[in-house]
Amino acid sequence: MSFPQGQFLPADIMAEVRRRFHQVDHDHTGQRRLYFDNAGGAFRLKSVLERMAELDAIPDNIERVHTVARYLQEVQAAGEADFRCLLNAQGGSVYTAQTASAVMFDMVRTIAENAPGSNMVTTTLEHPSSFDAMSLYAQRTGKALRVAQSNPDTGGIDVEELIGLIDQDTCLLNVIHASNISGAKLDLEAIVQKARAIKPELYILVDAVQHAPHGLIDLQRTPVDGINIAPYKFFGARGSGMAWLSERAAVLPHHKLNGKPAGAWGLGSGVPWQFAALTEIVSYVCWLGGKFTDSRDRRALFESGMNQIELHERALLSRLLNGEGAVKGLREIPKVTVYLDHPDLSKRDLIIMIGIGDLDFSRVVLEYERRGVIVYERVASSIYSKRMLDSFKLKGGVRVSPLHVHTPEDMDAFLRITAEMAETLA
Repeated sequence: MSFPQGQFLPADIMAEVRRRFHQVDHDHTGQRRLYFDNAGGAFRLKSVLERMAELDAIPDNIERVHTVARYLQEVQAAGEADFRCLLNAQGGSVYTAQTASAVMFDMVRTIAENAPGSNMVTTTLEHPSSFDAMSLYAQRTGKALRVAQSNPDTGGIDVEELIGLIDQDTCLLNVIHASNISGAKLDLEAIVQKARAIKPELYILVDAVQHAPHGLIDLQRTPVDGINIAPYKFFGARGSGMAWLSERAAVLPHHKLNGKPAGAWGLGSGVPWQFAALTEIVSYVCWLGGKFTDSRDRRALFESGMNQIELHERALLSRLLNGEGAVKGLREIPKVTVYLDHPDLSKRDLIIMIGIGDLDFSRVVLEYERRGVIVYERVASSIYSKRMLDSFKLKGGVRVSPLHVHTPEDMDAFLRITAEMAETLA
């Protein structure tokens, strides 16, 4: 059955979902609010923080041979298995660091320095951790950097625009899974197929930080050589970035202790809570998926859960854009502009960028906060926004990024606040 405008989770399941997260309708002081900046750091699962505290209290070194150390090794092994489950990946190496940006720089450096070729390809919509890494190592290795431009009508990157930059001398393609400004999802399956048709041995990296909490990742359908996520944007905790590398990418020369296996990427003692947090994230999605399938297979449960998250968020997106009954949607509220709007919501993650009249975007953010709503301004003066906004010929916008934990009533409350602001301020 097709749900072009999405489908809300049943109310009883939503109540269970919300009980599993911290601070869904209030801040840390108990002040009520709508937190619509989940693209900057999502709601935390209670179980993640509980396991983090439990494991980080253990003093034992994971590289020892006694009972507690072996338990910590089992925690890490389970987390690595669950990361592969999340990605639908086989084999390869799992690499953790403090941030997803750090692991991306490491992956880019390793491939740029070791893969033959005279050029590297990326897009103008990349996060600086990808784009700047590509720029830096293209310069250091003497390779040309080719940059696919965005399509302002779709908010994304056209497949043919990107593929047209790839040739037999391309050593690395680095592409974002979904834009953290427009929410546009790139057609990764078509990109991988067409890129490998030109050069079968091409190395491909993917930044999935933005997309991972909102939609399914399937490396069996999109076989790439490296992909990263940021658990703190996927119901997890700060201080953790995770990447998976294919077997051929993992054994390229990289920073490694000489006595470690060729595909090992971890440096220093492992951090068990990073892996336990990933297990809790996957277990939560599987719990949700189990409400909609009888399968006991962990990947099948995860797929079911992510599909329900995606459908619910698409319904939230539709509610924001189109409203319901007497509550006008963003497309209909006078003086409100929806930037980079697109009619096909299946091609979008749950991100919207808006403007209200001629109001300064920073002022809009502060006015929302006065009314109990947290959003974020994306402006051209920011290193995290300028390149992308310039490509869309925009000066900025207010990014609105709810999560599947939110309800249609939350969307209605936001729309009423927005209509009041547009009427009284703009």
